[in-house]
Amino acid sequence: MVALVQRVAEAAVDVDGTTVGAIDDGLLVFLGVHEDDTEAESDWCASKCANLRVFPDADGRMDESLLDTGGDALVVPQFTLYGDVSRGHRPSFDAAASPDRAERLYDHFVDLLEDHLGKDVPTGRFGAMMDVRLTNDGPVTLWVERRADD
Repeated sequence: MVALVQRVAEAAVDVDGTTVGAIDDGLLVFLGVHEDDTEAESDWCASKCANLRVFPDADGRMDESLLDTGGDALVVPQFTLYGDVSRGHRPSFDAAASPDRAERLYDHFVDLLEDHLGKDVPTGRFGAMMDVRLTNDGPVTLWVERRADD
């Protein structure tokens, strides 16, 4: 499982011109599910995202997490994170989980993140064409990945 995590001042996701999820200060998480992923990878990634110390403390150092700041998270499904462009010019998505499996693990990730944060986590819509708007803060962008064989 991979989470492309961006610290944002604001972010929103629209489907068919309607905003389906939005946050102010917090983390925008693009989540990709690998074909070999299980709930164990989902558990690890949700905990890691909730506890990432990427927000400034009183001294300006990145030393606080969403749990410390009370910030929000917005999670957007992103199967293209497992696009392989090593051959040719068209990405192959063979490593991405099937839609049914991916949606189940995506939902599991969101549920766990809500448990960690103690509040609802807005999301994009699985399988939909989405427009994502964000103001990256910093910018701070991290690649958080846990593979089933780790």
